[in-house]
Amino acid sequence: MSDKPTRKALIADADSAIYTTMGMTYMDFPPVSDLNASDAEVIVSGVPFDLATSGRSGARFGPQGVRQASNQLIWEGARWPWPFALDDHLSVADSGNLFFKHGEPQTLVENLEAHISNILEAGKSALTFGGDHFITLPVLRAYAKKHGPVAVIHFDAHTDTYSGGTKYDHGTLFHHAVTEGLIDTERSLQIGIRTTYDYDNHPFEVLDAAWVNKYGPEAVLEKIHSRVGDHKAYVSFDIDGLDPAFAPGTGTPVAAGISIDCALKVIRGMQGLNLVGMDVVEVAPAYDHAEITALAGATLALEYLYVLAANKGAE
Repeated sequence: MSDKPTRKALIADADSAIYTTMGMTYMDFPPVSDLNASDAEVIVSGVPFDLATSGRSGARFGPQGVRQASNQLIWEGARWPWPFALDDHLSVADSGNLFFKHGEPQTLVENLEAHISNILEAGKSALTFGGDHFITLPVLRAYAKKHGPVAVIHFDAHTDTYSGGTKYDHGTLFHHAVTEGLIDTERSLQIGIRTTYDYDNHPFEVLDAAWVNKYGPEAVLEKIHSRVGDHKAYVSFDIDGLDPAFAPGTGTPVAAGISIDCALKVIRGMQGLNLVGMDVVEVAPAYDHAEITALAGATLALEYLYVLAANKGAE
């Protein structure tokens, strides 16, 4: 455990700011190296990997960008519209970035699955920042080993269920996850889709972007709660699920997506679901402007953490 002051203490005492890690950890949460010695309930991890991209590279800098942008969220204390401070109800720590050998994707696969398994075996849940969307596959392998097939609530412009492509491809991860039995597709949804897929043989329920933009977050949440029920649910948020107006800094932007307001309302409305983990992927800061995309990713993750706190009974 680190003896660094809590975020709440830093907010209360500006003189303590000398101890802040200044964006080196997400939300300035304490760093952690020994999972078993930490009382954190959620472990943040960065995965700076983008060797599976089909469009623009650069998502390897996503964890750094999201952590840096989270500096803009630290000083609120209790975040609107929540009536409580997160630190009073949920303990979070940041384990830094995953180590793997760049240029050898298999080391990423093995190390990431082992890392997430260690988090889960320590009785904690994972919040993971990519990196491209391929990283979700080894994460889901670890979750399925612990919990069995999980429900997946997937935000994206693309279904990522394509059967072609190479072994390491951010467009095939959900094809492999379904084939490997990692996902309960009858409990899962894909939200914000606006690219083509196999409509006749698709394993997921799809709420495409046009439908979401027409009917709004309340209708989306009704579908989510009805389909997921009390099953263990994992949230995977590809930042290109947002319209490029709200997330220009990504590798494969697609016009006519959902707004950040809609996405936050949907995340916020997931209270009551049995949420076991989340990732935010495909933030590519090199194509960003004024940290718009990185800030969106940092905010979505923070909203998810508030939902976890609310699910514990925070008021």
